[in-house]
Amino acid sequence: MFKKTLLATAILASLTVHAAQARTFQVGMGDPMDSDQGALAQRFAELVEQYSDGEMTVDLFPGGQLGPETGMIQDTRIGSLDMAFIGVGNLTPYAPKLGALTMPYSLRSHADAVKATTGPLAQRWNEIAKEEAGVKIISWLYSNFRYLTNSDRPVRNLEDLQGLKVRVPQNEMMLATYEAWGANPISMSWPEVFTALQQGVVDGQDNPYIVNYTMKFHEVQDYLTEVHHQYSLQPLVMGVRTYDALSEEERAIIDRAGIDAQLYALQFQLTGAVTAREGMEAEGVEVSTLEDEDEWIRIAQEEVWPAFYDKIGGQEAFEEFQSILGY
Repeated sequence: MFKKTLLATAILASLTVHAAQARTFQVGMGDPMDSDQGALAQRFAELVEQYSDGEMTVDLFPGGQLGPETGMIQDTRIGSLDMAFIGVGNLTPYAPKLGALTMPYSLRSHADAVKATTGPLAQRWNEIAKEEAGVKIISWLYSNFRYLTNSDRPVRNLEDLQGLKVRVPQNEMMLATYEAWGANPISMSWPEVFTALQQGVVDGQDNPYIVNYTMKFHEVQDYLTEVHHQYSLQPLVMGVRTYDALSEEERAIIDRAGIDAQLYALQFQLTGAVTAREGMEAEGVEVSTLEDEDEWIRIAQEEVWPAFYDKIGGQEAFEEFQSILGY
């Protein structure tokens, strides 16, 4: 009996320690679960649980349940939220040098986006994010180019764009870019966009195919133009305070799951974008390409880039970045 009591006590103690080590992480998301954010988030959650043998779990809060990105980035910085998906453009107010990734036409292909967020360049951005914004980049979500949608007219050239009211995030560079092209950009937080489009407060907005489709913008937008001015990168970030408080083993699990989920999400995006475009066209959206995109690029390079060199670490640093990408 004595031995059985000791054994039971030992088992109970072991279970108590195990339970104390268990950890659940909360992840905030702006997009719905059936988006590319949802694809990466679900894969990340599965991998964290798998790699930790169930000792670490992830709870997902999609659709802006935890507030807009501007609020979630603050919450991750101070540690009241474990992780969140934050568009690079919404990180730049805290880490201006990340603006190199949002300069119009700084990334012009999927290959550029991958090269810019892996290897030495990924390390560069992560150091900037940690030092300036107080967050660590756990994983990069590749959401494709931000294609322009609107309810007024097909946009096939700069003349078609003139005066169009376009919603943009609260990002100075994106405002300046659309102004340089002759549009009328209006800064607006993400949760307000659908209603603003529906009520005609703005004519259009720009986002990747999967976001446009899962947000059901085809219900309030008739036209889409494939403009390649900005590749939408939405890193999954964790506050440095939260990350540093983890054990070495926990950090290794989070890092590994982040990289593996990133690779999974890239493949999901490449195939999902095709499905999303087909879905939007089936709903009646007219898709156009630009007749004069070289002119859009010229204006961006000559009018927008020089105005922001100092804010993103200087012209030399940006040109070095572009040189690495082959431009």
